[in-house]
Amino acid sequence: MPVRVLFSAPASDWTLYEPHLARACAARGLDVVLSPDADDPAAVDYVVYSPKGGLEDFGAFTRLKAVLSLWAGVERIASNPTLRVPLARMVDAGLTEGMCDYVAGHVLRYHLGLDDHLARQDGVWRGDAVPPLARERTVAVLGQGALGRAAAETLAALGFRTIGWSRTPKPPHPRIDGRSADDGLAATLAEAEILVLLLPATPATENLLDADRLARLPRRACIVNPGRGTLIDDAALLAALDAGEVAHATLDVFREEPLPPDHPYWHHPRVTVTPHIAAETRPSTASEVVAENIARVEAGRPLLHEVDRALGY
Repeated sequence: MPVRVLFSAPASDWTLYEPHLARACAARGLDVVLSPDADDPAAVDYVVYSPKGGLEDFGAFTRLKAVLSLWAGVERIASNPTLRVPLARMVDAGLTEGMCDYVAGHVLRYHLGLDDHLARQDGVWRGDAVPPLARERTVAVLGQGALGRAAAETLAALGFRTIGWSRTPKPPHPRIDGRSADDGLAATLAEAEILVLLLPATPATENLLDADRLARLPRRACIVNPGRGTLIDDAALLAALDAGEVAHATLDVFREEPLPPDHPYWHHPRVTVTPHIAAETRPSTASEVVAENIARVEAGRPLLHEVDRALGY
C-alpha cells in the first residue's frame, strides 16, 4: 500500500516542491502518493508542513506517523495540543549555507567598517581607518543548534575569535570557545564586539536581549539577528541605539512580518532591515530531507532533527 503524504503549504509552494519530492522519494524506493489536499485525513501517513498552509487541527489525522516541517523554526506548531505524533524541523544544506553566507557577510561588514567608508566618499584620504585582524575581533553566536554551530564554524574559519553560547552544553569544537548557561551569558555578552543571535523562539528566550543584557555588551558593539524577532526587546534596542551604546543592528526577523511601514526600525539610521531572507528553504535540498525522514520512519528508524516538544525546538 502506498505511503500517503499531505503537502500542507501554499499552493505556489506545491508547484515548486512536487517534482523534487517525487524524485527524492523515488530515489529511496518509496511508493508515495503526494497531494496538496486532505480529502481523507484518516488516510494520511505524513504531513509536510508550513505554517502558511493553514493546517491547525491534526485531530482528524488518525493514521499520521509524523509531521515534517519545511521551516527551521517550529514555534508555531510545537505547542499545538492536537499534534500527538513526532515533529521534525527542517535542517538542510541549502538553508544552512544561506545562513552562513548572511552571517559572514554582515559580520565582515561590521568588522571592516564598510559603512563608514561608504559614508565618507568625500575626497578625504583617511589612512588611519585600518581594522584589526579577524583574530583580534571577538564574535559571539548565541545558539549552537545546527544553524548556530555552522555559522560559528564559518566565522572561526575566517579567523575570528568565536564564542558559541547555548543554553545546554554542546560537543567541543577546536576553533570555537563553547559556552553554555553554566558559564554565564553575561560574561559572553561582555566580550561580544559583534553579537549574532540564532536561538529558537521559546518562552525561555523571549526578550533574551533586554536592556540589562544590552548594557553588558562592549560599547559600540554590533548585533546581527537572523534568528527570531522575539529574542530582542525592541524598545530596549532602540534606546541603546539612540544612546550610542550599540553601534548598529542588522535585523532579518521581527515580531510582526512584514514589518509595518511605520515601524521605527525602518527609519533608524543605525538599523539595517532585511526582509527575512537570511536563510530560505530550498525545494531541491529540503525535499531530500523530507524523503529521508519518511524512509527512516518506514524502516523503523528515528527521525532526523526531531523536535523536543518540552523544549520547543
